[in-house]
Amino acid sequence: MSTHAKRERLLLADLLEAAGPDAPTLCDGWNTRDLAAHVVVRERRADAAGGILIKQLASRLERVQAEFAAKPYEELIQLIRTGPPRFSPFNLKQVDEASNAVEFYVHAEDVRRAQPDWTPRELDPVFAEALWSRLERMARVVGRKAPVGLVLRRPDGQTAVAHRGTPVVTATGEPAELLMFVFGRQEAAEVELAGDKDAIARLHETKQLGL
Repeated sequence: MSTHAKRERLLLADLLEAAGPDAPTLCDGWNTRDLAAHVVVRERRADAAGGILIKQLASRLERVQAEFAAKPYEELIQLIRTGPPRFSPFNLKQVDEASNAVEFYVHAEDVRRAQPDWTPRELDPVFAEALWSRLERMARVVGRKAPVGLVLRRPDGQTAVAHRGTPVVTATGEPAELLMFVFGRQEAAEVELAGDKDAIARLHETKQLGL
């Protein structure tokens, strides 16, 4: 049975393949080749992937990622499609879903929304709920660097507090759009911001949201 993570993995691979190796993405400084290399290293090189979160390992991560980026682009795409090595914890369904559903969704949108003619993607309601559930659990983590108080609000009124503080800005949007916003893709996220004008400006301009 397919999972959200598996479907988003294949979509990401298709989008990267269609865009080619030199297309822009929403990830600052990365083209599609760089993004593809990041995805592969994260799954296949645990010895280097720790640099994503641990500053002391960042130089090793950069070196290993550059090595993978130098590989044929088609090989990177195939490695993404086929998934992690046999004995990787990412092969466990629960780990894959918890670790990759959001990761692959965001990166797929990084490719889609970097194009000038992108259009909103209609999500399966079940997937949208899964994204909201994950966002509720991780809101305090991804919103911890917000310069002002931040509340995430769905159109149906459900809310999650991403950062406590004053003044408070409320970001309203569909779960997927709120996810893109708190992961630092503010300019490409379709959300409405309400609150103090200066606070909104500070929040919208900061690049410190996200992990």
